[in-house]
Amino acid sequence: MSWLKKLVIILLSCLTLGVLSIGITYLVLKNDLPSVETLKDVRLQTPMRVFSQDGELISQFGEKRRIPLKLNEMPPMLIKAVLATEDSRFYEHPGIDLIGVMRAASVVATTGDYSQGASTITQQLARLFFLSREKKIIRKVKEAFLAIHIEELLSKDEILELYLNRIELGQRAFGVGAAAQVYFGKNIQDLTLSEIAIIAGLPQAPSVLNPVRSPSRARARRNIVLGRMLAEKYITQQEYDDAIQAPIVSKLHGAQVTASAPYLAEMVRQEVVARYGEEEAYSKGFQVFTTVDARQQTKAVNALQANLHAYDERHGFRGAVKTVWPAEKVVAADGSISFKEDKRFSDEAILAYLDEQDSIEKLQPAVVTQVMAQSAEVMISGGRKIELPWDGLKWARAYISNERQGNAPSLAGQVLAPGMLIYVREQEGQWRLSQLPQASSALVAMNPKDGAIRALVGGYSFSQTQFNRVTQANRQVGSNIKPFIYSAALEHGYTLASVINDAPIHEWDEGSGQAWRPKNSPEEYDGPIRLREALAKSKNVVSVRLISGVGIDHTIGHLAKFGFHAKDLPRNQTLALGSASLTPLELVTGYAVFANGGYLVKPYVITKILDDQNNLIYEHQSVSVCDQCEQLATNAAEANSGEVQPVTNDAPGTPAVAADPAVTEPPKPTEQYAPRVISAQNAFLIAEAMKSAIWGGPGWNGTAHKLKALKRRDISGKTGTTNDVKDAWFSGFTPDLVITSWVGFDDSESVLGRSVTLGGESGATTALPSWQNFAELALENTPEQFPPTPTGIVSVRIDRKTGLLTQASDDSSEFEYFMQGTEPTQYADPVNPLQPDQQKPAEIDIFR
Repeated sequence: MSWLKKLVIILLSCLTLGVLSIGITYLVLKNDLPSVETLKDVRLQTPMRVFSQDGELISQFGEKRRIPLKLNEMPPMLIKAVLATEDSRFYEHPGIDLIGVMRAASVVATTGDYSQGASTITQQLARLFFLSREKKIIRKVKEAFLAIHIEELLSKDEILELYLNRIELGQRAFGVGAAAQVYFGKNIQDLTLSEIAIIAGLPQAPSVLNPVRSPSRARARRNIVLGRMLAEKYITQQEYDDAIQAPIVSKLHGAQVTASAPYLAEMVRQEVVARYGEEEAYSKGFQVFTTVDARQQTKAVNALQANLHAYDERHGFRGAVKTVWPAEKVVAADGSISFKEDKRFSDEAILAYLDEQDSIEKLQPAVVTQVMAQSAEVMISGGRKIELPWDGLKWARAYISNERQGNAPSLAGQVLAPGMLIYVREQEGQWRLSQLPQASSALVAMNPKDGAIRALVGGYSFSQTQFNRVTQANRQVGSNIKPFIYSAALEHGYTLASVINDAPIHEWDEGSGQAWRPKNSPEEYDGPIRLREALAKSKNVVSVRLISGVGIDHTIGHLAKFGFHAKDLPRNQTLALGSASLTPLELVTGYAVFANGGYLVKPYVITKILDDQNNLIYEHQSVSVCDQCEQLATNAAEANSGEVQPVTNDAPGTPAVAADPAVTEPPKPTEQYAPRVISAQNAFLIAEAMKSAIWGGPGWNGTAHKLKALKRRDISGKTGTTNDVKDAWFSGFTPDLVITSWVGFDDSESVLGRSVTLGGESGATTALPSWQNFAELALENTPEQFPPTPTGIVSVRIDRKTGLLTQASDDSSEFEYFMQGTEPTQYADPVNPLQPDQQKPAEIDIFR
């Protein structure tokens, strides 16, 4: 009994001493312990994500990759894998696992090794938020106290959810959601058991155990995790055996982008950083929603890339990217071709070589392994061998220059040889030889009613160059400037029926001491021609004569109304030929004025920004077109004054709206409205004239006649080609969408040239195809729209040749639109059998 009492006393003394020690330690460390109250409102550092208007992910910006998830959004098997590996008694202990502590203490006592961990998930969470990773006793004591406090503050599920979202898992991935994306390019719900085990094994040493850096170490750690899961009976023996045999297949993946708009995403990034600063922009989890339509954006990318490939192919094949091994060509007497290959690579060596090559957009690197008479076999990444049929090879004339190509090949051996590294791409289910286009392009589509950008592509590949040609490329606009010059002419007394002499100009320039001789392209002259037809045929000399008639100062002043900077407009007659340099975004903004009835809208891309808690922190204030707003305000003012009077149109083209006596106060719009810069009549007439560029007239075609294939009468458009064909343009619109397409070279010196198959490049052949390809999808579900004709527009029958009134009703006449008061008053008929007092009035319609 004496011995037993002593033992009890010793145990009680040790217990008391232990409790006192813990209490004293807590009092000593109390002031050094951080408050864990912050965990109640913790905000994980998350990157900025950019979305299309329909919620598709465009891009992600930020150093730390994180995809916050709720616990019920995580696969149950992943949660079990983490618990089995990191803390199997998580739901049983109070934050400290005493069994684990005793085990670690015995290891320290017997071996002096401190590497044996005893930290629970709660302790790891405490360390993640408040402590360092140093292996010292004092840190472990603090960790224990914090863990107990955390358990008092949060539920087990809340702790586990916070841990799984916060834990660092290597390659800048934080949390299991980001790890699934970074290592496997998958949504977390789509992970296999093997992949789940790999992620669950990462917390121990993410920098060395991740499958990208060390597949072998990742495999060993995965197997340990699977063993723990089997021991805890979370998986069956069969599931274990299958997962153990699964290969480690992993590479770094970016954000799971579902809509490709990298140039627009960079515009968004710059705007958000300018607004909030880099630190907040990249870490506060902003969700930025843009104006882009994901479907239209995808089509815009495809249209631009396909058009560049078409241009590139018709100018010839520039040869292999590299030669992997040499092959000597042997031409037989019958003309057949074979090759000698003394240093041919094995399939394994080819595959290893391809693993080091990068794909570019739809271009895949490939090594030629065999060349037949009119086909070739190539190996692409992954070891797959594919055939290039003759239809995918026969385009490859030898490139000589942008102006010249070699003869068409008749055998594959004239184009390819074994050992060549080339690019291939798939088109309509068939593989074809390809190459990285040297020419550049841009395409931008905008809603003309409020300036919302619907699609924007700043080049062939953002990975090759981040130069955004939509916003940064100032290029000569060529004939794309002509509708604005014609608009100025209408403001100075001209009409669409005015006749100008389409004849060569020889004008002496005293400054240079030389004659200036602007020419049409093609160099054809029609003599006297009406303005509608001259615009549709893009007659250069007519534009020059119009500037002479209007005056350069008046012309530039008018063009400035469309948002163009006067300093960018040459103060001479070369402006008529498109010598001004503008960006595609400036041009599309200018054309929007014609599309929306005369208003200048400002392009924008961000609609709203949410924070990581889905709180609205920014919303774009729309500045849109409103034809009747000023009129309604006038009506309301008159009603308040008691003087209800017929309304006159201060702004030409504003529809007349009778004053409503019931209106007692002016409208209070919730948004701002775009300013009117030209009259509705002017915008209407130019838009109508540009329709003739597509549909032409009896016996003649406009420069954009290929757009007849779209079978829409509501499209207005204008081609543009600069001197020496360095730039090709097409701009066009419907009432709901305005689009500009540009093709050229970044160096601004290279010419687009000509090809054997198509002839000379131009706006109609080089820029219009991508516009048409995009518009075909963008407009496919939109019915034709014909807005009401503005008040103050009249339509009279005129003589096609003279633009004067006519009583004829055959092909020599047509109806033309005029601003009321500018319609012709004279008849073209040289002989009229009726006496003056018997003459029939000309046919006339007045739109009121």
